[in-house]
Amino acid sequence: MEAKPPNVIIVLTDDQGYGDMSCHGNEYINTPNIDRLHGESARFTDFHVDPTCSPTRAALMTGRYASRTGVWLTYMGRNHLRADEVTMGDVFRSAGYRTAVFGKWHLGDNYPFRPQDRGFDESLIHSGGVVGETPDIWGNDYYDDTYLRNGQPEEVDGYCTDVWFREAMQFIRSNSDQPFFVYLATNAPHGPFHVPEKYVKPHLGRKGIPEHRARFYGMLAAVDENVGKMRDGLDKLGLADDTVIVYLTDNGTTAGVGLKAARGGRQTDGFPVSGFNAGMRGKKGSAYEGGHRVACFVHWRNGGISKGTDIPQLSAHFDLLPTLIDLCGLPLPNVDFDGTSLKPLLKGSFSWNDRTLLVHHQGRFGQKITDDRPVKYKAYSVMTDRWRLVGDELYDRQADPGQRKDIAAEHPEVATRLKEDYEKWWADISTRFDEYCRTIVGSDKQAKTVLTSQAWHGDDCPYNQQHVRSAMQANGFWDVTVAQSGTYEIALRRWPEELNISFDATVQLGPLDPAKLDTHWRLFELPSRPILAKTARLKVEDFDESRPIPEDSKSVTFRVHLKGGDADIQTWLTTADGNSWGAYYVTVKRIEPPEI
Repeated sequence: MEAKPPNVIIVLTDDQGYGDMSCHGNEYINTPNIDRLHGESARFTDFHVDPTCSPTRAALMTGRYASRTGVWLTYMGRNHLRADEVTMGDVFRSAGYRTAVFGKWHLGDNYPFRPQDRGFDESLIHSGGVVGETPDIWGNDYYDDTYLRNGQPEEVDGYCTDVWFREAMQFIRSNSDQPFFVYLATNAPHGPFHVPEKYVKPHLGRKGIPEHRARFYGMLAAVDENVGKMRDGLDKLGLADDTVIVYLTDNGTTAGVGLKAARGGRQTDGFPVSGFNAGMRGKKGSAYEGGHRVACFVHWRNGGISKGTDIPQLSAHFDLLPTLIDLCGLPLPNVDFDGTSLKPLLKGSFSWNDRTLLVHHQGRFGQKITDDRPVKYKAYSVMTDRWRLVGDELYDRQADPGQRKDIAAEHPEVATRLKEDYEKWWADISTRFDEYCRTIVGSDKQAKTVLTSQAWHGDDCPYNQQHVRSAMQANGFWDVTVAQSGTYEIALRRWPEELNISFDATVQLGPLDPAKLDTHWRLFELPSRPILAKTARLKVEDFDESRPIPEDSKSVTFRVHLKGGDADIQTWLTTADGNSWGAYYVTVKRIEPPEI
């Protein structure tokens, strides 16, 4: 009888830095279960991801540089994983595994980008990149929220971190008689720092820990507790010995460190002035080490990977898919991976060629995006085992791991060689930068498509529900592909459909419970403002029509005949004095039978 291949669980946390665990020397926090896993794993100590969420997830899922796959931002449609990419879910499912994802997806909210379109049999996720962003179910706050199970909204009891681990264990119990692959991606400890008070209390009032960091650490305590419960559950099910566990994080820390700031509060040189960053410079969003060097542990008892061993060779997120294919004996897909299998290193081989890896950060939060393309030479690092070229700065990682002394002038030949590597890399990954990863509307795979302002292409983006609530004045267009010709109903809304309120309504926040919700974030909240729009306009293909908005109406619906193929959709909500906004929410539905 052929042996059953090992099960695989990937735990990916959100905004936890390399230093945000006690096993890496952080004396402010206690993470006993993560520490235990660290002590029983092979640990990649020079492991890199992208400096922000969606790009890291795209590279992890495909084994390829994220920008090559269409993902280089976390919004404006540039977090959509190109439809022709093969994902980790595809690879495991085609090999006979049951596949599931729980938590944060952040690679697209509509067909063909959803988990169920990308190889996952089961999914329970929140929309967007953070609970409470524009695409998410309105009012989700980490507790007793409504999430999407296989694309359908479902009310779920419990605190979000507990929910993801609980659901993962239910899936594992239900599929314990066959190989399974679980991608467990928490939204913690990403802000807002909503977490039960019991996890925060041990950190409140301690010297050197401001309240927001205490809550950040509290969120990590909840993750740590659930890691322990998961491992205990695997033991009780008799699955622990033959389950590969991979634990990693998606970018550098956020609240775990405070950086030196210049006038206006903008980050400058990236050197920490508070918190703990394991000696690194920079944090999330930085091309310095603190932005993209993260923890990665691999544990597999029956595979002989269960002793605490450090692996110092340069490695990255896109190595994990080739590695898991190799470890599990899966069929190799027809994919040109950028990553390489790390199995020889996990099995103790010391024969490893030096390699050159690259990372860049294209994030532009708070900036208007005038050219919807990646920007060459923006915030990048070229890495070898010894060298780091960060823009025009050169650092010797072995002699100066904190990246404090730029030695480009002392080693011009090294800087020149690494710049040439960057030029070759850019030319290689940029061949499809002009393409959009278009949402498909009118498909039998998704009866109704909800487009939100987070995914439009424009200079400004109402990214979260605060922006929507406060009536951020912005506009943009959605890139879509019309799956089939026919008559479509396209409804324009100022508020999401689940609120069931009129265009001119306002939505006030209720009182926050300090035992659950981070009152510190009230400092960043914006007041709710009405949009007193009188006309609604829709433009798509050769259709361009305006109509009055009836009093107290919740939506304005247009009936449009669309041809199949690529199209752009744009909307306007205009007041009597000529001010206009894009409709933050638009639903597109093909009418059956198609009307001529």
